Amino acid sequence: MIGIIGFITVEGYSFFDALYMTVITITTIGYGEVKPLTHNGRIFNIFFIITSFATFAYALTRLTRYVASGEMQLYFKNRKLMLSLNHLSEHVIICGFGRNGQQAAQTLKAHHVEFVAIDYREKNIDDFLVSDPHLLYLKGDATNDDMLKKAGIEKAKSLICALPTDADNVFVVLSARSLNPDIHIISRATQASAVAKLKKAGADNVIMPDKIGGTHMATLVTKPDVVEFIDYLSGDEGESINIESIGYEKLPPEIRDGSLKNIMDWKKTGVNCIGVKHKNGKFLINPPEDTIISEGMKVFVLGTRIQIHKMKHNVGEE
Repeated sequence: MIGIIGFITVEGYSFFDALYMTVITITTIGYGEVKPLTHNGRIFNIFFIITSFATFAYALTRLTRYVASGEMQLYFKNRKLMLSLNHLSEHVIICGFGRNGQQAAQTLKAHHVEFVAIDYREKNIDDFLVSDPHLLYLKGDATNDDMLKKAGIEKAKSLICALPTDADNVFVVLSARSLNPDIHIISRATQASAVAKLKKAGADNVIMPDKIGGTHMATLVTKPDVVEFIDYLSGDEGESINIESIGYEKLPPEIRDGSLKNIMDWKKTGVNCIGVKHKNGKFLINPPEDTIISEGMKVFVLGTRIQIHKMKHNVGEE
């Protein structure tokens, strides 16, 4: 623009002639002048050549440094991550990617549930990237509302809060609940006194890993076979046994408000009903076949991953 305006003003060139002179001057091609330059025109061209060459050299230096330092690769990597995050919906956000967060990620990955990890500790993210280079993650402070928004908090279905301190977990739960009132929040707690605070802040479930671990070890002493069987059900071994819940609203209209026997006989897949949940929150274990499944109730079934997949397909969940 400077070249075009200068040649028009100083030499009286037409716009096209000024554009042509500017291009051949900046590119140092040197085809020759459109017409001989005046004294003032030569002075302007001297400064224009020096300025344009310096600008070009500076831009080339910056671009070379940008490529050599890996910033360009990082830019495209971050861009790819952000595009992937923008397309996510009904996903899970894991705040805190330490031992608990990574274990949750492994389980979600095994069940093909999309998730995003947030952690300011780069080592935690980098360690997981070794085994899963396709991890969707954000490096930053999960207590920051903008970070939660980048992770798609408004479109997420669940949030797992596994930060190391209870205060940070309470803060994230408060922020998440205000940003998405319908999201399901599971939080970790270190101290027993934090459980009530987290629930008051908006957590649907609060887990104390140390308490669960201690109970698990003690149960291995008192009921080892039972615990091993439960571990088998929840692990990735053998037939990959799963437990799933099917809500009333997921059932086909023709079997709603029917007996449990009719529901379990619907396009049989081999799964077994192990319990139902009433709309008031009460559970009924090993319910009789004549139990009527009405609105607000859920049916819990046990089966292999393949059986569960077929059953969920039968009721239109997939």
